[in-house]
Amino acid sequence: MFGNWGKIIRVDMSSGNIKIDEWSEEVARKWIGSRGLGIYLLLKEMDPRVEPLSAENRLIIAAGPLTGTSAPTGARYNVITKSPLTGYITFSNSGGYWAAELKRAGYDAIVVEGASERPYYLFIHDDHVELRDATPLWGLKMSETESWIKRQHNDPNIKVLGIGPAGEKLVRFASIMNDVHRAAGRAGVGAVMGFKKLKAIAVRGSKTVRVADPEKFMLVVREKVNKIRSDPVGGGGLPKFGTSVLVNIINENGLYPYKNFQESQFQYAYDQSGEAMVKKYLVKNKPCFACPIGCGRVNRLPTIGETEGPEYESIWALGSNMGINDLASIIEANHMADEYGFDTISLGGTLATAMELYEKKLIKDEDLGDFPPPRFGNTEVLHYYIEKIAKREGFGDLLAEGGYRLAKRFNGEQYFMGVKKLELPAYDPRGAEGHGLGYATNNRGGCHIKNYMISPEILGYPKKMEPHDISDDKINMLILFQHLTAVIDSAGLCLFSTFGLWADDYTDLLNAALGWNYSIEDYLKIGERIWNAERLFNLKAGLKPLEEDTLPKRLLEEPVPSGPNKGRVVRLREMLPRYYKLRGWNEDGTIPVEKLRELGLEEFV
Repeated sequence: MFGNWGKIIRVDMSSGNIKIDEWSEEVARKWIGSRGLGIYLLLKEMDPRVEPLSAENRLIIAAGPLTGTSAPTGARYNVITKSPLTGYITFSNSGGYWAAELKRAGYDAIVVEGASERPYYLFIHDDHVELRDATPLWGLKMSETESWIKRQHNDPNIKVLGIGPAGEKLVRFASIMNDVHRAAGRAGVGAVMGFKKLKAIAVRGSKTVRVADPEKFMLVVREKVNKIRSDPVGGGGLPKFGTSVLVNIINENGLYPYKNFQESQFQYAYDQSGEAMVKKYLVKNKPCFACPIGCGRVNRLPTIGETEGPEYESIWALGSNMGINDLASIIEANHMADEYGFDTISLGGTLATAMELYEKKLIKDEDLGDFPPPRFGNTEVLHYYIEKIAKREGFGDLLAEGGYRLAKRFNGEQYFMGVKKLELPAYDPRGAEGHGLGYATNNRGGCHIKNYMISPEILGYPKKMEPHDISDDKINMLILFQHLTAVIDSAGLCLFSTFGLWADDYTDLLNAALGWNYSIEDYLKIGERIWNAERLFNLKAGLKPLEEDTLPKRLLEEPVPSGPNKGRVVRLREMLPRYYKLRGWNEDGTIPVEKLRELGLEEFV
């Protein structure tokens, strides 16, 4: 095979056994790799009804065929598993340098099963793969873990992926971190790794990823890099201000949630924007492997020195969503979240839920013990609670279960802003209704990144669409985004490459690398297969579509109180039946056997 090595490391944490399996080009032609390969393996090898925090759940960490090549943004990997936060499929994505090193070592994926009684880390150096004792690492933060492993192997170029204390303590929204500050964040993949007692995976490789036609591939790469660099977002806004270039744009359009989505604009948004960060704290940009965009930020604070981030989502989650304005406090909170290993979106969403429950007097002072009251706007509370959640101490133990379980415990489920138990990100869908439909139908729950309708509804990519249009054209655009994103993830590229590239460009890159002659339609059909396979997993896991393909009551019934979208709600009930129909699904949101056969999924029925 080209692009993919055809090799998977299989690790049984219960027995300590390690073996190298092969997978075929026939599978690659149906699933590409990474996210696609992950859902294929889960459906083939695991009962979707298993408990997420159990030896039976599999943790799959997979790179794509363009990962580790010179393809623009070829740095990505996906973590595919059953989520302990939602109970459904999750596929968390990260960049940095770790995934490219895995490919340089000669592997496409790692499948972890079973569970150990003592902690280990996995060490990979080309053909040498072994489990090593991680007892000295247990309890360490991410920077400490990486430093220890590099010292232990006397190699500063080893790339380290791992979990922090939050993953060890099975916090339901713990992330898997790599290169210290890069996160495969959403839906608790770090807790699955922690349950298995796998602290880290350290990789060193010396090989070169093979492509079918190196000369042709480099010509295609240069063309696509130039397209990204010529784009006003991919080559302008993102390099200059990072992802937080969105703060002012989204706030001005009335989609920047404030105080747990009670409002949709924040008066002091500029003070926490990318523009403000550049003026006050930015040291330099830090791109991922093979990235022409370079949206990563390195900032400096007097209190902590240099750190990476925060990204747009983290600024909002740890800022406006909790009524917090101070950018320095947000940067420090983000640094703490990286070190402990948190998904910052769910961290902020859970704390904002607690703040509104306290505001509504559903959480009372006696419930908190000696913990300070979780009030909107309190930065000291933010920093205090991050540590307590990571260690599951006191009231932090309840917060570690996530916003949905917290709200349910205190009889305030209407104040949880999430879908399928996953906290919502930084866009109020009452100002972009196609994006709201994306939240409701996303296979991993309240996620924006796998159906980023902000692109057409606000930013105008690949074309501008009116945010409150709910026509079939809008729904078909959402479906296109869902399929194309599955292809981009499976290829091992970053979604930000869509600020410059589109479906024809990814087709060119994949065909040149893999030696295939697939059309745009062929690749989008693979994306449709992946999306439906993930939906099938969820249905087998117990998903009730008509109950769970929905949004919080606030977004459906409480009009935006002020701003550009004043009076708006999401008209989900008008869109959802048509979404099912346009997908070829049944009226109840299940997938007919005929559709599964059309997509080559009949073996999983």
